[in-house]
Amino acid sequence: MLKSGSIVKGTITGIKDYGAFVKVDNFDGLIHISEFSDDYVKSISEIIKVGEVVDLKVLGQEKISGKLKLSFKQANNIPLKLKKAGNIQIGFKTLEDYLPQWVNQAYKRLKK
Repeated sequence: MLKSGSIVKGTITGIKDYGAFVKVDNFDGLIHISEFSDDYVKSISEIIKVGEVVDLKVLGQEKISGKLKLSFKQANNIPLKLKKAGNIQIGFKTLEDYLPQWVNQAYKRLKK
């Protein structure tokens, strides 16, 4: 049995609308859709892919089947929206910092 609260590595083996199936060592488990983010999750496949190895927190284990209940959001401290963005910067920029980028984007749209 794996200890509740442990952080483990798991391989995504399948994705359904309600959650993702995971293999952790010799155990099978499920990450319920509510354990991906505190924000609304439209599609789990936008967050993870089959075959991907991710960090997960063990929430519990069923005694008879041995299946794990897992959490993605509790094992990954970076907010999900930022994590999906890839190359993130911690902190914030002022509106003045963003203004040239916005003007450039607006100019490109007008040229089309």
